[in-house]
Amino acid sequence: MFGHASRNASTSSIKQIVSSSSRHYSSPPHFYSNKQLELLASKRANRLSLRQLVFFGRSMTEERLIKSANYVRTELPVRIAHRIRDMQSLPFSVVTEENVAKIYALYWDAFEKLRNYPQVVTRQDNDKFCKFLRTILGEHAAAIPILSLGLSIASPHLSSEELDSFMRRMLVSRISRRVLAEHHLALSQSLLEQERSPDGGGHVGIIFTGLSVKRSIDKFINLLLNSDSMPERLRQALPLGAFKLPEIQVDGQVDASFSYIREHLEYIILELFLNAIRATATQMHSNPETVPGVIRATISSDEDDVYVRISDQGGGLMLQESQTPSDLFSFSHHRNNTRLNDDRLGALQHFSRRKGGLRGTVDETIANPGLTSQRLDSAEVISEIVAPRQMGIGLPLSNIYATYFGGTLELMSMDGWGTDVYLKLPRLGTNLEGIEV
Repeated sequence: MFGHASRNASTSSIKQIVSSSSRHYSSPPHFYSNKQLELLASKRANRLSLRQLVFFGRSMTEERLIKSANYVRTELPVRIAHRIRDMQSLPFSVVTEENVAKIYALYWDAFEKLRNYPQVVTRQDNDKFCKFLRTILGEHAAAIPILSLGLSIASPHLSSEELDSFMRRMLVSRISRRVLAEHHLALSQSLLEQERSPDGGGHVGIIFTGLSVKRSIDKFINLLLNSDSMPERLRQALPLGAFKLPEIQVDGQVDASFSYIREHLEYIILELFLNAIRATATQMHSNPETVPGVIRATISSDEDDVYVRISDQGGGLMLQESQTPSDLFSFSHHRNNTRLNDDRLGALQHFSRRKGGLRGTVDETIANPGLTSQRLDSAEVISEIVAPRQMGIGLPLSNIYATYFGGTLELMSMDGWGTDVYLKLPRLGTNLEGIEV
């Protein structure tokens, strides 16, 4: 489903990217003991469930909105403090790598701004706080590619287990902070408008209370199969050439719905479909006489969970002997050597410098910014139309989204035939956020 793993990277291109991005700072700012950091890092994050978020936000009033603002105001610096402490535990050669040090400084700046933000008392205070949150979210838009680039460059100094564990904690924490901030922003907007969206049966903040799995799948089938309206970014991400798109079938319990964050579900679904179509197109390229294999999405559910299986006939994962399917979720080049491919490092470098950054959303994958190519360091020409998956983070990020509220994402390959991907998401909303201290 995910094509053949690359065996070699362009050594010269990697050296050029590393030499331009691996300068070391003597010490990140505020690295040593700080009383305020110690105080907040000693507190445990107050993990929430989807059900709690829905219950609190369902009957939104001005009083509840003020409580929500002050919860977000006090909880975010605690979660950031944990990650600052996490970065301080990295080997010195890693935390002083230029890109990792940038993230450290960015986190420290956000920590100081949030812990010093005054209490929200009035509706007008909340309006100012929302504006402040949007600014913070914008300032952190490039955090994913910057950190990914820094850790790719510094990965020889960390074991695979250490790197994956650290990157997972960083990304899960980042998702958790964005969920809190964006949920509060959505609640503020809902109270302002006093209306509910008809899409998916309504929503509370960013949580859709009647999210239809088939509707989310159909959305992308229509997008992918309509060549006239397919966004240019998707067209660039799929090596279709003159080949016909494979048939996509949806079956099973097509009426299944549940309460979930739509952006998380749709990011996973789009990533899996892109991989399936790409693998099928690659298989057809190697054998033009082959009839395009069917991609099948099967939906099922029970009282506790919703399941989605996506099956393709794209030839299987074709991993190296030392690899397992779960290695494709890894951020370490020891487990997945495509981490150091020149095109992936170049894409990470490009997005780390791009003003808009990368939030890890569906809109970023399908949007067409209408921008042109530019040269980076006179060594690599990277198109502005680069999907997150080309940076090698699409599948690992999908796995983190899937497991954030207690779900799972599993890959099973039959080499020479195809791949099945199994997504399981809890439907009761009682699982707490998967934040690790």
